[in-house]
Amino acid sequence: MDPPRRWQTRYTAILATLVACIASTPRSALATDSAPRTSPRAFELSSEGTALEHSVIFAGAVLDAPPARLTQLFPERYSEIPGVFTFRGGPTRTGGSWGTCPLRERKLEVAWIATTGRSRSHWGGGAGWTGQPAIVQWPAVIRHSMGRLGPRRFEDGFVEVIQGSLDGSVYFLDLRTGRPTRRPISTGNPIKGSVSLDPRGYPLLFVGQGIPESKPIGLRVYNLITHQQIFFLPGRDAKSPRKGWGAFDSSGLLNRSTDSYIVGGENGLFYVLRLNTDFDSIALTLKVRPEVLRYRYAPPGSTHYGIENSLSVVGNLALFADNGGTLQALDLRTFKPVWAFAAGDDTDASLAVELEGDRPVLYTGTEVDKTGPRGQSWLRKLDGLTGKVLWERAYPCQGAREPKKIDAGVFATPLVGTGDVAGQVVFTLSRCPNFSSGLMVALDKATGAELWRRPLAHFAWSSPTSCRDEQGHSFILQGDISGQVHLLDARTGEALHSLQLKGGIEASPAVFNDMAVLATRGEWIYGLRLR
Repeated sequence: MDPPRRWQTRYTAILATLVACIASTPRSALATDSAPRTSPRAFELSSEGTALEHSVIFAGAVLDAPPARLTQLFPERYSEIPGVFTFRGGPTRTGGSWGTCPLRERKLEVAWIATTGRSRSHWGGGAGWTGQPAIVQWPAVIRHSMGRLGPRRFEDGFVEVIQGSLDGSVYFLDLRTGRPTRRPISTGNPIKGSVSLDPRGYPLLFVGQGIPESKPIGLRVYNLITHQQIFFLPGRDAKSPRKGWGAFDSSGLLNRSTDSYIVGGENGLFYVLRLNTDFDSIALTLKVRPEVLRYRYAPPGSTHYGIENSLSVVGNLALFADNGGTLQALDLRTFKPVWAFAAGDDTDASLAVELEGDRPVLYTGTEVDKTGPRGQSWLRKLDGLTGKVLWERAYPCQGAREPKKIDAGVFATPLVGTGDVAGQVVFTLSRCPNFSSGLMVALDKATGAELWRRPLAHFAWSSPTSCRDEQGHSFILQGDISGQVHLLDARTGEALHSLQLKGGIEASPAVFNDMAVLATRGEWIYGLRLR
């Protein structure tokens, strides 16, 4: 129940004090772990050897350089708030989990099941690729502002799950119980990708739409105080090199230092939205007035446009791939390409990035699409500053051309090991080595040598997600198309336990402490307890 009217003045004064305290508190006091604080990392980059045709478009004009207020340098830490805010957790696309998981029994159990609706078209409900939920433990001052949470707005420690669905709605659930926390938001079109939240904790929700159904397709931004749409970026963009298609399967990133959101579109454009956010937690108002910058490029020797993977960023360096297999690095201070690399085939999986010393490296895998139906999926490690191949391995995969085209290879984002598995990177391959099966391989980061392999009876698009117990032991959750979710020992690939869920799994799980949330290609969202 809301506070009685006579307490409103005191209530707003308390909120004002909380806001002032948060604004004045050093970041280190708000941090969710004890990692050392560092200044944002900037790389000195050269584009002299890159012959990638490109342009920067802002306010209807083609510019030689972007306005200074739209240049980007991302902070080292994506958020100070507990949660999973975007696909794979943050700009390096190497996470997807928060906290520690006990796993003393090395088992999974179904804690709850929530249901979705179904789309008017054949896409059904639940979630498809990439379909990861966002999970957030709202700061008290933000939680109090969201009246649609009802009594939960005053519940300390409350954690909310936010799941986009193929039925076109966004669902809000209590992490512990799976019960609805507020009414769904209907976006009008099926959602294939992963929703993203403002990592500052502001009640801003970003939803990319994957399939046109009853409204124009594009990126929609919602105010979670009112549940109203406050901005729409049309996918069918006159400046796009790809006409007639405008899906946003990519999950974007918000730079809290510049109040900017960056995202790639299947129309072939890279966008920067300078949001100009105006949030008043006392008056309970939230507005954005985005300025839109477009980066457009022409892949050399390719007419296949479209960015389906979620952009990766470290400092001022953005890394992404497209449907034609062009990988590129973009300097976010100049919006000039630093390098481009022809991977040989469609690349939809996000590029997983980490630092080796002071130098970024990335891990990537191709599909067997243009080179199919039989072909090689190439797994690679590249130097992030030059695009040089540091190692590569090929794995045979089997797609199909008849009765319809079916692609194979890598759809799952690689899992970059840390802690006790810091020397390995895990890839999940679809329809490998044959049409119905899958394969997980852990490769040595230094050499690309195979450390372990785990054959899967059924192929997988879902990205492997890691969690770690209090002793530092790493585990992997991997879903497959048959609806099985597997728990593996990350050090050896040993299968520890599995659960059979209803509906095939294309989506990727998110983990918060001892709970994982995973939607299936049916009408179900599962809460899984990590025991």
